[in-house]
Amino acid sequence: MTERHIIRGGRSDDREVFEYALLRVVPRVERGECINAGVLVYCRAKAYVGVRTHLDESRLRALDPEADVAGVRAALHAVEGVCAGGEGAGLAARDDAGRRFRWLIAPRSTVVQPGPVHTGLTSDPAAEPERLLDLLVR
Repeated sequence: MTERHIIRGGRSDDREVFEYALLRVVPRVERGECINAGVLVYCRAKAYVGVRTHLDESRLRALDPEADVAGVRAALHAVEGVCAGGEGAGLAARDDAGRRFRWLIAPRSTVVQPGPVHTGLTSDPAAEPERLLDLLVR
């Protein structure tokens, strides 16, 4: 396997199934163009939900020079707050990791949109957001 594979190698008995979805920024919905700006990760076995975001402002402005960069950053920070739980998660603070993940992957914005959910295997769910961010976003 190469480093480009989503599913990591290793012994099968020490890995857990995880789900992930890309966060996409679609600055002009009518054009259908997007850039990847984050990764949501959920592992039911470890009750883990996490996110990593990275907004490449120059790529965003290449798609739409008038893009609301501050608004996009605010939307991405809101996702980070819900993932983290606690007071920053608002009403979702009382929800378990799985419900927060499902809430976050439900389409609700025309500009910051979740992509389809994919699965993989991992022995370290907390390391997956950074690994997938490097692989699929940066």
